[in-house]
Amino acid sequence: MSCNRKLLQVLELIFKNMDVQKIKLRFGIIGNSDTLSRAIDIAVQVAPTDLSVLITGESGTGKEVFPQIIHQFSARKHAAYIAVNCGAIPEGTIDSELFGHEKGAFTGALSDRKGYFEVADKGTIFLDEIGELPLSTQVRLLRVLETGEFMKVGSSKVLKTNVRVVAATNLNILKAVKESKFREDLFYRLNTVPIVMAPLRGRRDDIYLLFRKFAQDFAEKYRMPALRLTEGAQQLLQNYKWPGNIRQLKNITEQISIIENERLISPEILVNYLPANEERMLPAIYKKDSSEEKSFSSEREILYQVLFDMKKDMADLKQLVFDLMQKDGGSNDLQQKNAMLIRKLYEDHEPDAVQHPVFKSSNAKTSHADVSHIQDTEEFVEESLSLVDKEMELIRKALEKHNGKRKHAANDLGISERTLYRKIKEYDIN
Repeated sequence: MSCNRKLLQVLELIFKNMDVQKIKLRFGIIGNSDTLSRAIDIAVQVAPTDLSVLITGESGTGKEVFPQIIHQFSARKHAAYIAVNCGAIPEGTIDSELFGHEKGAFTGALSDRKGYFEVADKGTIFLDEIGELPLSTQVRLLRVLETGEFMKVGSSKVLKTNVRVVAATNLNILKAVKESKFREDLFYRLNTVPIVMAPLRGRRDDIYLLFRKFAQDFAEKYRMPALRLTEGAQQLLQNYKWPGNIRQLKNITEQISIIENERLISPEILVNYLPANEERMLPAIYKKDSSEEKSFSSEREILYQVLFDMKKDMADLKQLVFDLMQKDGGSNDLQQKNAMLIRKLYEDHEPDAVQHPVFKSSNAKTSHADVSHIQDTEEFVEESLSLVDKEMELIRKALEKHNGKRKHAANDLGISERTLYRKIKEYDIN
């Protein structure tokens, strides 16, 4: 019994593959990949039903063939089949195109007009680029799918239609739902049976088959010998990512057929027709290292960031000075360590500051006079934390450094001369 069951399964698989091959021949489908055969099998199985089908996949993968398969293998095959590109119809007229309009419904409506849903009654309508439908039209479409009812633009009369809807999109429809660009209820109503079209880079074994088919078609069209590829050119063809999928492959095959006199195509010839990979086609993106500072959107932000960094360093310095004063009667080692840290901070910001009395001798012990000097500085020199004061101080220093020459001062500050002139007038700096 087990042997008979296995034999039946093998025979069933053989007949199934024969049916798939017949469908490929009938609709001009090229390829032997499992994903392609699976998509065809789903289309044939769902065809006898009235379930809505949503076909997803990148642009150029051949989605437009599957609604025809579904229509031809359904009981509606003798009725109308209408394909509508939703992305090609202006938003202001899409409702009129799909559902029709009454005379006088809007400017230019000189007579009654039937919409696609009325014309395709008892047939199949293919809505390509369904993700481009306006939200208001999506509401109308949802009502047609659920109840079969619709109203013409400018009319209050409810009409009935019995239409099988097959939709397709190259958008990430779930992302569009999350961004409120596509109705969630409409998505689930259309996605009763999903068919996913694999990109050409996921069907590498089919790439050369498609090239041969296109090469033969163009040879007959232009009355010339068909193109052939060397082994290296075949590898190059199959390793390319094909962002435009089958449409791009067909376009490049036609270009080579017309332009090249040599019929045997080598990798050196083929590479001239393959655009650079996606990384080269897209604008270069510069990614900063984690150690680099963030980018700034204005000159003011740059100045503020410098001031904040100075404020942080000064706060650290004040804390060290305070610790040094508190440990005045403590060990000399601790005082020397604190003095070295203060010396390092001064060196980072102003190397000449090492001539400060505290640093006259790096090996000498810190005296009480030195500590008193630091204490006096803390007591009588009060630091201003105002950003405006810091900005004025930096501008004055830059002008003094360059003897009042605004152009050089502006370059030193990292701002434009016009901005510097405005700051001078704003702060009344002489």
